[in-house]
Amino acid sequence: MTFGSSGNRRGLALGVKRGFKRATRVDAPPPAAPGERILDGIPGFLVWVSLILVSVGAVYAPIPVVTVGALIGAYMAVRMLMAATANLMGLRRIRQWERTDWRAEYERRKTAHSLAWEQVRHVIIIPNYKEELSVLRGTLTRLAASPLARNQIIVALAMEAGDPNAASTAATLRAEFENQFLSILPTLHPKGIAGEVAGKSSNVAWSARHVAKTLVDEMGISLDQTVVTVGDADSILHVHYLECLNCLFAVSPKRHMAIWQAPIRYNGNVWDVHPSLAIVQAYSAAWELAYMSGSWWQALPMSTYSLGMRLAADVGFWDANVIAEDWHMFIKCYFGRQGLLEFAPIYLPFSACSVTGDTFLESCRNRYTQTLRHAWGAKEIGYTIKRMVEKPIPLHRALRVLLRVSHDNLMAGAGWVIMTVGTQLPLVLNPKLFSERFFAPEFLLIQMSLLMVITVGILFYLIDLKMRPPRPRAVTLVDIGMTLSSFVILGFLVLILVALPVIEAQTRLMLGVPLEYKVARKV
Repeated sequence: MTFGSSGNRRGLALGVKRGFKRATRVDAPPPAAPGERILDGIPGFLVWVSLILVSVGAVYAPIPVVTVGALIGAYMAVRMLMAATANLMGLRRIRQWERTDWRAEYERRKTAHSLAWEQVRHVIIIPNYKEELSVLRGTLTRLAASPLARNQIIVALAMEAGDPNAASTAATLRAEFENQFLSILPTLHPKGIAGEVAGKSSNVAWSARHVAKTLVDEMGISLDQTVVTVGDADSILHVHYLECLNCLFAVSPKRHMAIWQAPIRYNGNVWDVHPSLAIVQAYSAAWELAYMSGSWWQALPMSTYSLGMRLAADVGFWDANVIAEDWHMFIKCYFGRQGLLEFAPIYLPFSACSVTGDTFLESCRNRYTQTLRHAWGAKEIGYTIKRMVEKPIPLHRALRVLLRVSHDNLMAGAGWVIMTVGTQLPLVLNPKLFSERFFAPEFLLIQMSLLMVITVGILFYLIDLKMRPPRPRAVTLVDIGMTLSSFVILGFLVLILVALPVIEAQTRLMLGVPLEYKVARKV
């Protein structure tokens, strides 16, 4: 629901709440159906089965266990090499896309069936809950810098009723930016609606429905000419992203059969983050660019993405009972379009912020919480299988998405257990193996894989350094020392900040223990 109206098209929707329905308060999401619980429990079940088998095998069959772990390690090393190749391809495309004049590109590509450049309307949904005003102000400032802002961009401030400062924050931002956009439409998502999971997806679902209604009923704008971009409160779009999207959406005959995504760079506060966490984020960003750039992989949206409002309306908008809203919405649209939905890369990186804290330990704790939330995406394995049963599509199309969703979650859980515990525990319990079989095939494979992973990891870090904004202060010996020490403890950090929260999330799903959505601190 939008709240209030200033009486003109540009100032719609702020002031007095209207038509607000009382919502039922719930403290937890509704329990999953038995079949859904079984599907959700698959990743966690495999994690613990793997841990038990590896532990028993380390005692009674150490060589086979090490061999299996080495094979998985080699597989991951090859994937790292493929990711490095895709990263270099992606960097080249970024340079090309940044040099492109997108208005001229539109003129070159347009046909009789294209939308006029000025016809396209952009809805930017910015979900937020107790975000710092400075963060939201920075996001809107970048949006206002777009040449499209004044006549084509509609900003939807997706506020939460649980935030006591929601109305004042929206009023402040509207007062500052109302003349810089076509319209600013704050929406207020009620707290505690039965059946919802508190978080980004439920907020976006509420906002998108009410904004779509406002577009049609009050502004006379067709959903067929509207593209919606969903981001996080700290997502800073590339200065040319919306122009590029405007071009691609206007000229595409399949504009309502695609989801557009730009690569993410954690540059918003990179010089304020501990080097150890910055390295972990660099690794994450490298994989996202690799998935986008490598045609041999099925890419999925991450954090900030765009799609036609007609597509969103056709599939019933976002679901309000999920946490991993980006993957979930892609899967929902994918099956809603019979497996013909396209993932369309936009090689114009957007900037996001890394989690922070007052101390290194607090930063690690916040990073753990964020990874735990991201790892809830394991639930999408069950959702994909459910959609395959409910709405059958050609098997090869369904498997393409299922394998991607399953692969990432299973490799991060059960795969990690087999690869790390399976190659280390047998050596701890059987120390002689190291000296007796150092040159055996399985141990040589481990060494080669480790060397490849380290080499590619350094490449990822160097790429991240190259793409960072200028350092605000001169580098010091302390900075150098902290960075070098970060590489030494990187394996431990991956265990604490990546592997353990993934295992916890998958175990929670297996046991039916809900996860509370928490906003990560980034300032």
